[in-house]
Amino acid sequence: MMASKILVVDDDPKIRAVLRRCLETEGYVVTEAASAKETYDRVAGTAFSLVTLDINLGDEDGFDVARTLRRTSDVPIIMVTGKTDVIDRVVGLELGADDYITKPFHIREVLARVRSALRRTEGQQGGVPPDGRTAQPAGTELVFDGLTASLQRLELTDRLGMPCDLTSGDFKLLKVFLEHPGRAMSRETLMNLIGGLEWTPLDRTIDNQVARLRKKIERNPARPEIIKTVRGIGYQFTADIRSSGV
Repeated sequence: MMASKILVVDDDPKIRAVLRRCLETEGYVVTEAASAKETYDRVAGTAFSLVTLDINLGDEDGFDVARTLRRTSDVPIIMVTGKTDVIDRVVGLELGADDYITKPFHIREVLARVRSALRRTEGQQGGVPPDGRTAQPAGTELVFDGLTASLQRLELTDRLGMPCDLTSGDFKLLKVFLEHPGRAMSRETLMNLIGGLEWTPLDRTIDNQVARLRKKIERNPARPEIIKTVRGIGYQFTADIRSSGV
């Protein structure tokens, strides 16, 4: 098996050096970038397995870079930053980041999160993923309650055939529900499946994301019939789903 290629993006050469050493020790092939421009240049010439991305890059912040990468790629992105504000974590998830690490970090934590992100990506490329779900073919369209989700194009079409205004974070959460229909999932499970971030009982990130998604897909968000709340557990996708290959 070929070694995974990882792009380390950080304007601090010391941080890049630390990440390079710890990742190369584990057998990964590491490329560095110190700015947004260098990042785009590296990505244009190489298919990376994962990107670690600092928020503060000077010429363009990491959020902008993540947004740009997500327009053309599903490469796993781990945000690495000194910011600890939960708002920054939410914004990162909204833009499609897969995980979030704050500085100062422990090398073991970085390696664990990198392995986790790579495992999730490998699980989506075929076979039966670790959580036991059945992976949908990349070109599959799933139809539910008059809505059509394209897993390949990461798009949702409404009941009138018009595109729904879903962010990458919205679609990532919807995709998790579509892959686990009828299963009551806790907030911690949902958080792990969409990004692998640590969750605490006071964390309302998932509740906010579910509320936002309901506004976009439910006929009556005040009385949801597609994503229902399961008291004492979390949430459950209850709509019937049929598959339509494209």
